[in-house]
Amino acid sequence: MMKSATIQLETLACPSCMQKIEGALKRLDGIDQETVKISFNTSKVKLNFEEEKLSIEEIENAISKIGYDVEKSKVK
Repeated sequence: MMKSATIQLETLACPSCMQKIEGALKRLDGIDQETVKISFNTSKVKLNFEEEKLSIEEIENAISKIGYDVEKSKVK
């Protein structure tokens, strides 16, 4: 089943940070690549993912591994 997630990051320092996060997320199996949207102004990541293949914790870990802190996540 496809779920929607909004992930609040600590801060995004520059547009290249957005590209780095987007690249890491798009490599994860189970994320709908067309839905990955990152807002530089709000430091939020929005995406859809298949919960059978991937958990929100795995998505958060992928972001943390490349050096960005996740404040909170909301899944619908």
